[in-house]
Amino acid sequence: MQTINLPLDGRIAPYTLTGTPIELKKRDAKDFPRVVFAAAHVVADPLADNDPWLTPAIDWERTLAFRHRLWDLGLGVAEAMDTAQRGMGLGWPEARDLIRRALAEASTRKDALIACGAGTDHLAPGPDVTIDTIIRAYEEQIEAVEAEGGRIILMASRALAAAARGPDDYIRVYDRILRQVKEPVVIHWLGEMFDPALEGYWGNPDHIKAMSTCLQVIEANATKIDGIKVSLLSKEKEIAMRRQLPTGVRMYTGDDFNYAELIAGDEQGHSDALLGIFDAIAPAASAAMEALGRKSNREFFDLLDPTVPLSRHIFKAPTRFYKTGVVFLAYLNGLQDHFTMIGGQQSTRSLTHLAELFRLADKARVLADPDMAVNHMKRVLAVHGVY
Repeated sequence: MQTINLPLDGRIAPYTLTGTPIELKKRDAKDFPRVVFAAAHVVADPLADNDPWLTPAIDWERTLAFRHRLWDLGLGVAEAMDTAQRGMGLGWPEARDLIRRALAEASTRKDALIACGAGTDHLAPGPDVTIDTIIRAYEEQIEAVEAEGGRIILMASRALAAAARGPDDYIRVYDRILRQVKEPVVIHWLGEMFDPALEGYWGNPDHIKAMSTCLQVIEANATKIDGIKVSLLSKEKEIAMRRQLPTGVRMYTGDDFNYAELIAGDEQGHSDALLGIFDAIAPAASAAMEALGRKSNREFFDLLDPTVPLSRHIFKAPTRFYKTGVVFLAYLNGLQDHFTMIGGQQSTRSLTHLAELFRLADKARVLADPDMAVNHMKRVLAVHGVY
């Protein structure tokens, strides 16, 4: 077994790897008892001559190859979402290009499940932004996605959170938009822990009261809604909402802290999945879903339970910086040959944080090639002057 010296509690300590990598095996989504999307990250181009804080540079070949990897594992792709650094380095022009390219790749396969984020992020919040302006912004992005043949994930709007004066404004916007969409959408309720600008979404800072407004929108437009993705990092709130959804409307868990038990479900129902962590732990997620399809709940939990401490670490507060951990794990696994992110976001987590991520990834068995992972970790340590 490989041993590597890693930062730990302000010192350098040896760590010996023990994890046996989970087998990378092609699977088909039809074998899964749940609908499963992985929100996919983008791969930066480290050789581009750009200003990272201002202009994204994307390695399109690696970015699209990663989508094919998810499809090969039977997972769907949730495209141009917050995991792709939407609003944190990836603007609407780049997101639109990403959506176009990803949908073109999906069209070359018979097994590619994909849905794409549409929001209002090309509209800067401000005193001149009205509810009608926000509606038009949503319409513009939805039209762009639907023109490419894409399904919609209706993203939360920072502009709406800033402009709304109460629940009625949310109801007005969502009712107007949902009446127009061509196919049923997934609504995304992204909590303020992921994006502080979304605090008070649905017109109330109290999540239970906000949930009431959201459910009102869903009940009034149930035929236009495939499901709702809830990202509040609270299994209790997700379950409470899940039990109130109209028949036929799915709950997509966005809870990167409690996904295993929420997907497994209880006697009153279960959650499907739309998760950023499934980008990072795709082989484990795929194997676990196949096990659940075989009604092997014990194997399902044996595969996913060890990934939960890793996910909780990646998504620890400030949660919005979780993308750094997702991309770092992709680098450790050789899915990109550098640890560079658009917007320079590789700098948002400390070396100590990355070292603990390495240890937890080993314990979760999601380091595909331990020797390569050690080599890549040593490179990152060296950049920081730690040997």
